[in-house]
Amino acid sequence: MKHQTVTKSLFWLASYPKSGNTWMRAFLANYVFDQPEPVPVNQLHKLGIGDAIASAYTKVLGSSFDPTNPADSARVREPFFKALVANGADINLVKTHNQNNVAFGSHLIPAHYTRGAIYIIRDPRDMVISYASHLGMAVDRAIEGMNTVDNATAADEKNVHQFLGRWSDHVTSWTRSKKFAVTVIRYEDMLERPEKTFGTVIRRVGMPVEKDRLAKAIEFSSFDKLRGQEEETGFVENSEKQERFFRKGTSGQWREELTADQAAQIEADHGRVMRKHGYL
Repeated sequence: MKHQTVTKSLFWLASYPKSGNTWMRAFLANYVFDQPEPVPVNQLHKLGIGDAIASAYTKVLGSSFDPTNPADSARVREPFFKALVANGADINLVKTHNQNNVAFGSHLIPAHYTRGAIYIIRDPRDMVISYASHLGMAVDRAIEGMNTVDNATAADEKNVHQFLGRWSDHVTSWTRSKKFAVTVIRYEDMLERPEKTFGTVIRRVGMPVEKDRLAKAIEFSSFDKLRGQEEETGFVENSEKQERFFRKGTSGQWREELTADQAAQIEADHGRVMRKHGYL
């Protein structure tokens, strides 16, 4: 009996929310498409797909489901990605905020379809400030949420349930993966060493690094460029609960914006993983 070969074409751009995933996608879009002008921020979907978009599942599967039901959101992932890898593409880039884990008996990140991943990590003391703003909640509540095992993004008719969990567990689930290669990229290194860091990303995706093209993509995806585009056209991924998606684009803001107790709580909750990745 002849067995069909499983195509491993999924390449994940993974992170906890508000950790630099959109910035990474903007950079990759500008490098891949290599246009004389910056790729419009509202056209980043042309680079790949996001695994939170409910209509994508409905379109591929040809059937409806309840995106607000966590069990349904987990169940449809396997047939969805099976159909996606059948498109014959060498690489299918997928943005995700899901933990690399099992939910309701389903693997959220199916390794048997996966070629590799970029995992973007950010100092959780900075991340939580942007996270709270994006969700329109108090920082204390956001700190509590990122230390809750069943933490998730709110699902609605447009977006499926996303399984985040604790920040530490999320990071560990990706960075300790043994079933496929994961390249860990720190948000802070994207800021401080962009040529080296983004060059690593390009090589990891399997493209040659061209110096001038790299410099242009870094410039075109800079915070000022992205924020300028959002001010001009808006950004479809922004929430209704905050004025703008691109807030500051800096590191170390927690020193001015968090109280000593808030910073200490995050360090107590996630100190081991923070230390491992150079944040303590």
